[in-house]
Amino acid sequence: MSNLGKRLIKSAKEARTIARGEADASTYKIFVPAKIDVKAIRARRGLTQEEFCIKYGLSVASLRDWEQGRFSPDPTARAYLTIIDRAPEAVEEALTRAA
Repeated sequence: MSNLGKRLIKSAKEARTIARGEADASTYKIFVPAKIDVKAIRARRGLTQEEFCIKYGLSVASLRDWEQGRFSPDPTARAYLTIIDRAPEAVEEALTRAA
């Protein structure tokens, strides 16, 4: 069997293990995008800059800098913005739940 075939079989087995919930979470690799379109994320939520910042605990000044390309969000902010984009309900629940 070719190396490619062996790698494909190994990947399929790993995917099955993850899907079954049997994988060790410490081995997961996460992906944080190098670039992120902050304005598009905000637009998909249908919020003004101020509303977006209040809802998600961000600085309006930082948001404006990101949207206007003066600065880029750091990796932590990019990860947070990715979660806001993909699972806004989870973020809102986590931020509004009483401690």
